[in-house]
This record gives sequence, structure tokens and C-alpha cells, in this order.
Amino acid sequence: MLIGSPQAYTLEYAPDATAEERAAVLDGLRAFNLRFVPEPQFAPMVVLLRDSSGIIAGGLVGETGWQWLHIYWLWVEDVARGRGFGRQLLAMAEREATRRQCVASWLDTFEFQARGFYEGIGYEVFGEIPDYPAGYAR
Repeated sequence: MLIGSPQAYTLEYAPDATAEERAAVLDGLRAFNLRFVPEPQFAPMVVLLRDSSGIIAGGLVGETGWQWLHIYWLWVEDVARGRGFGRQLLAMAEREATRRQCVASWLDTFEFQARGFYEGIGYEVFGEIPDYPAGYAR
């Protein structure tokens, strides 16, 4: 029990938490955030690369909110790499983000993924986690 608390609390490890239970935590955090900042107006961002058969050969997944583009994942299959598709996916997402009045974008990557690619087109490192995963930096 917390000192001064009118009720008892328990901690529970919940590896199989339901979507509703996870949503309760997120909803609580969002309600707290709204005391300080405006509604973020989060909107998904998805740009796909398809081969001539219509199969997804790459893509970018992220979202916009608080006037920023946050890129979660950018991937191009091995046989399509080196042909400018990564740049095109990113450029299309950035154009849409600009249309949504975003002022900047951010992402994270592992050093064995695409750090050099992002830096080569103007992204800058603003933080690094060494040895995550072991032997690499994030």
C-alpha cells in the first residue's frame, strides 16, 4: 500500500495482457500528456513498393503527429536494393508529411541496417545506444 493512499494497489506481471489492458495504459498516458501538450493528431504513414506481380518488395511504415514524421520501419528486399527505391520511399513519405504540415522527421536504425543511407541523405544522429544488440549500436 502506498503511504497516504486511500486504497491498496497490487503489481501484476502480465505477459499475456489483452489489447484492452494495453490500451488502458496508453489511454492513461495520453490523458496525462494532454494536460501539457495539444492532441497530437496521430495519422498513419505507409508507402509501399510492389514488384510487377503486385507483391510487396519494400515499404515504409510510420506516423505523423505533433507536426513530426516518425518512421518506424523502412525496408527494401535484397534484390531491389541499390536502385534508389529506399530514397523514393522516404521522399514520398516526406512529401506527404510536408503536406500534413510536419516540420521534421525522426527514426532509429541499427548500425548494421541503414545508418549510412540515412546520413547520406541528410539525417543526423542525435543519440546512440552502444552494444544494442550486442556488438552493434542502435
